Amino acid sequence: MNRVPITLLFLATWLAVFGQTQFPTLGIPLDIRPALIVYAALTHGMPTLLGIVAVSSLGTDALSANPIGVSLIPCFLLGFVLNLQRHLLLREQRFAQAWLGLSGGIAMPLMTWGLLQMESQPQPMGFGLLLRILMLGILNAAACPALFVVFDGLNDAFEYKPIAEMGFRADREIKRGRT
Repeated sequence: MNRVPITLLFLATWLAVFGQTQFPTLGIPLDIRPALIVYAALTHGMPTLLGIVAVSSLGTDALSANPIGVSLIPCFLLGFVLNLQRHLLLREQRFAQAWLGLSGGIAMPLMTWGLLQMESQPQPMGFGLLLRILMLGILNAAACPALFVVFDGLNDAFEYKPIAEMGFRADREIKRGRT
């Protein structure tokens, strides 16, 4: 197995952490980490998924005002549940990818907000926060199918696919009748 697509997935995760913290637009960070975790959970094994979760959550917590490790549990739960149930999910269907991106984009911020409520200074839930979470879900719903197309194309470009052998030889002559 070629490690170039996995390395590029880790690089994209690191860039997503940087982009989320450096380029907020309209007060909503460009957070595509849930879409990357959905892709890693449905495509790769548990070690790759755990690495993506660690890079994305610890990188985000290090660059934000959140306590370190608070987004680790939501990232891990999203990836773990999808990895366990990936044989039941329609991985190749674009609408399923979009719905998984939407649900991950909404679930991760809500779980992180729930964990932040256990702090000494809980954050209020208002209409503005719900609107931001919905916009993150829509962003991830759009980004998830695009990520699948890009990273599946990278897998096709860098990984060897064996040629399927035919069940019969083309040069073999079949003799029929009595001899």
